[in-house]
Amino acid sequence: MNLIRIEPIDKNNWEEALSISLLENQVNLVPTVIESLAYAYIKPWDEAFDPYILCQGDKTFGFFYLSYTPNSTENYWVGGFQIDKEYQGMRLGTQSLKRILEFIQDIHRQCEVISLTIEKSNDHARKLYEKLGFVNQDKENQDGEIIYKLKLK
Repeated sequence: MNLIRIEPIDKNNWEEALSISLLENQVNLVPTVIESLAYAYIKPWDEAFDPYILCQGDKTFGFFYLSYTPNSTENYWVGGFQIDKEYQGMRLGTQSLKRILEFIQDIHRQCEVISLTIEKSNDHARKLYEKLGFVNQDKENQDGEIIYKLKLK
């Protein structure tokens, strides 16, 4: 089994990132890669916004971004997490999320809490995040998505 690699999106791989697509019933659950790249440029929520692709071998199969305040302990948000429709059902979601959590702890050692939001209708994502320890905060963001948090320390 090849390890999952996380690579920052740059001038060499942005087209691979844009090739990621979802099933029709999933497109309204997460921002598109192109929207996320626009967020990375504009930084609408935090001081830093880093988009990444998920790779295994020579295949790019997923995407996520990390929005955060540098050097904070609690303002780290995973967003836009998606697995290309051709690679769904292969347990890559669970493996990728575990890898993303390790990655964040490696590059942001001071991070103590990772947050994310889930569309109310996205039961699949809710089950995945809860399985890995994320806790429903019983709060919604401005878009009506449910806020989840994972305490690391």
